[in-house]
Amino acid sequence: MTVKADAYSVTIYDQQREVTSYARCWRRGQTFGAERFEKELLAQRQAAYVSAAQQRLITLLGPDTEAYLRRLAETDRSLSRQIAELLDLVRHYDPPSVAAALAHAQAAGAYGADYIANILHQQRSPRSLQPPLALKDPDLAQLATDPLSLLDYDALILTERKDS
Repeated sequence: MTVKADAYSVTIYDQQREVTSYARCWRRGQTFGAERFEKELLAQRQAAYVSAAQQRLITLLGPDTEAYLRRLAETDRSLSRQIAELLDLVRHYDPPSVAAALAHAQAAGAYGADYIANILHQQRSPRSLQPPLALKDPDLAQLATDPLSLLDYDALILTERKDS
């Protein structure tokens, strides 16, 4: 496509063939002729959003991935970069694990490959149980305490604040 403009008109060419021509307007933000192509563009827009990488990701992780990617596209993140990072996660982890993490992130409303990576990392490296605290004095280890309710302390503090 080639666009040529002079003082009176703007003309669009497809190689040597003139596609359309409009009268030149010098005001900013003016759009002419868009309604003519609007229906065609809207029909092509949906197909253009589904890239080959996106389709591959949907194939690997399942149909629920499409809804996640749609919501991801609504964020300020680069969709192509996010898809590339998700494909890297699929290579590093297995597709069922990534799909499960994606479902978990979607349920939490977290949209981004970094969230998926964090979920996968947490699942792969569970916290080890800490041994009970060993006290030097064995009598202290046998000591049993009553659980305290902090509501009494809150009531005391709130009463003091009201009084002052």
